[in-house]
Amino acid sequence: MPRYALLIDYDGGPFAGWQRQAQGQASVQAAVEAALARLEPGPHTIAAAGRTDAGVHATGQVAHCDLSRDWDPFRLSEALNFHLKPQPIAILAAARVTEEFHARFSAVERRYTFRLVARRAPVTHDRGSVWQVLNPLDAGAMRQGAAHLIGHHDFTTFRSTLCQAKSPVKTLDEITIEELPYPGGREYRFHLRARSFLHNQVRSLVGTLERVGAGGWQPEDVRAALEARARAACGPVCPPQGLCLTGVRYPENPF
Repeated sequence: MPRYALLIDYDGGPFAGWQRQAQGQASVQAAVEAALARLEPGPHTIAAAGRTDAGVHATGQVAHCDLSRDWDPFRLSEALNFHLKPQPIAILAAARVTEEFHARFSAVERRYTFRLVARRAPVTHDRGSVWQVLNPLDAGAMRQGAAHLIGHHDFTTFRSTLCQAKSPVKTLDEITIEELPYPGGREYRFHLRARSFLHNQVRSLVGTLERVGAGGWQPEDVRAALEARARAACGPVCPPQGLCLTGVRYPENPF
């Protein structure tokens, strides 16, 4: 059966996450599988590079599917977009790939961006896409704290107690923090890059760094929390709406 990779963009707000839900709640996976069933009747199961949580967005999610017909990739993406309307999901591109390609297991890097806005007035245009706090943060202190997290570490402190990963040891390749002007306030963008992440790792890291930026923690406290290897040492886990899966890298770009 021909295998296709799909590059997917979605607003995670209306969904209970990427993964199909046993309770029948709306999910991105179920929506795309339903659209595929409109093109080729029968059950479809697709696999994704990252199982984003409820409320988390994506501009660069990758999934793969097996179809019986030999589709032109452009026509496949157009047909899926037609059947996905009016849901906030878009297939940005489709590509024919080999049977060895797997959206999850073939990936060598995943990139996330978290957007945080500090201003007194309620956020309007970016509502549902950012985490809002009231007071400006110290970006320099957050960068100092983030420096302790780069590299190969045991991230037990920064993973959910429900995490199913076999090991808490991961290599975090990058955390960069941008400070940008924002109408009536400031915006902070956290860019994180690694081969893979633990469940809730990004939100745990950003929530902890926000405490540093707000002055509640010192940068060195981040290192102490990491070395504690205990979930209780983590700072608050930030809400999901500011998080976005922005890209997945493979040995060869399928698109």
